[in-house]
This record gives sequence, C-alpha cells and structure tokens, in this order.
Amino acid sequence: MNWDLFPQFLATGLLTGGIYSLIALGLVLIYKASRVFNFAQGHLLMLGAFITWWFTENLGWDVWLAFAAAIGLAIIAGWLVERVALRPLIGQPILATVMMTLALSQVLQGVTILAFGAYQRSLPYLFPIQPIVLGDIRLKLNLALAFVLAMLGFIIFVLFFRFTRAGLAMRAAAEDHQLAQSVGLSVPRIFGMAWAIASVVATVCGVLLANISGVELTLSLIALKAFPAVLFGGLESIPGAIVGGLTVGILESLVGGLPQDPALRALHLGDIAPYVFMLIVLWFRPDGLFGLKRIERI
Repeated sequence: MNWDLFPQFLATGLLTGGIYSLIALGLVLIYKASRVFNFAQGHLLMLGAFITWWFTENLGWDVWLAFAAAIGLAIIAGWLVERVALRPLIGQPILATVMMTLALSQVLQGVTILAFGAYQRSLPYLFPIQPIVLGDIRLKLNLALAFVLAMLGFIIFVLFFRFTRAGLAMRAAAEDHQLAQSVGLSVPRIFGMAWAIASVVATVCGVLLANISGVELTLSLIALKAFPAVLFGGLESIPGAIVGGLTVGILESLVGGLPQDPALRALHLGDIAPYVFMLIVLWFRPDGLFGLKRIERI
C-alpha cells in the first residue's frame, strides 16, 4: 500500500462502516427479538431506496419528503411481513422461519423488478456533494453527512431501547419469551414492532447508500456486508453492531487500496475481504466479540 494514502483509505472506510453498522443494527434487532437471522434485510433496504426514488421521479416530491414517506411505508411493510409471513411460524422449528426470510428476500426482489424495473437510477442528493479537504484527506461531503445521519440514527435507537417503555419491553422479550408473557407483555406485538423498526433501519440505510452508489438491485448485495459485522460484534450485541460495522468498512477500504496485480484486480479483493474476515471470526470466536455464550443446564 502507498502509506501516504493510508489516512485516505482509513477515513473512507470509517465513514462507509458507519452505514454498515446501522444495517447490522437491524439484523441484531430481529435476532434479539425472535432468534431469527433475517436474510431479507438487504432486500428491504433495496425496496426502500426504490420507493424513495419513485416518489421523487413520478410524484415530483422533494427528496426529504419522499424519504419520510418511504419510512412511513417501511413501518407498514415491516408490520405486514411479521403478521402475514412470520407470525404463523411461531412455535415451528427455527429453520422454517429462516427459510421464510430467504423466500421473502426473493419475493421482494421479484416485486421490485416488476414494479420498478431492473436498471439503475439516480436519486436526488440528500446532501451537497462537494468534497471536504482535511490535509491530505479528501472526503465526499454526502458520505460524511451520511455517516453522521447513520450514527445519529444509531444513538436514537439505543436511547429508545434503554429509556422507553416499548424499548424495555423489547429487551425483556429478547431475554425470555415465556417470562415476558408471564408479566403481561404481548410477544407477538413486540415481534411486529421489531420488524417495523428493522424495516425503517433498512430504508434509511438504503437511501443513504443510494445517494452514494445509485438506486439499483445490487443494494441488497451491499447489505450482505453487514453479516460479517454482526458475526464479529455478536448476534445479540447492539454495541457489537457498531464495532463490527466500522471494522468491516475499514477492512474493505484498506484491502481495496492495496496494490494488485492486473490479473487479481478482477477479483475485487476489497469486496471479498469482509467474508474472509467472517470465516476467521467464526473459526476463532464463533460467539463474536461481544456475543453471549448461553449455557443450558439439564
């Protein structure tokens, strides 16, 4: 690596990792609430970006108004997904629920293609795009502000979980479903709330990513980079989501900045690096950095 460019790659990776952290939060939230790894999170992200684009392109709305409307629809969509697709599977083997999220991802992919087409679009910028120059580091202002918005969203959700009645109810249900029901909490209602919030998180991340790379079907693949982040931080850890997301973003940027032989350049090593990292984490620490190892006594 050209070490003069190291601060540039580090800063870019850190900003991108902030968005990965927010995506990872949605995955952690669903897992904590229902013990299900949501493979449809990336497709909810993609759909949110396409809906925002549709409001701006076909209705002529301001991008921020379209963003707010997409968040409102995301709440409804998340609630419907839980009510229609997942609630009937309560009490069934966990594999059935996981397969349902995989099926849901393909349904969302097909619906998006049928409704909006498969070609790339441009979303009006949420933020100015002029560069920020900090010494030898040049950063895109829209990427920096997207990072700030992602971290702000992360803080809001953390405060929600710690200090609101609904957030505390979700944390209680995450610990023990039967115990939560015994004190009068409605676990199915909490599941619906968790999916609604995860859908909102996905939409926010989708719009932030679309402002950087455009509105396209591959946004769902970008969201896959949050999986190594979740596994590194711990499937049940909200702080682990931010640590894992930032780590994956920095790793992707630094590996992508390494000098590469032309024959290897087509492999896109920066895109592969997070998944190699995931394999290493699973090998040495399968519970993640902040994950909990549960011990069951007979």
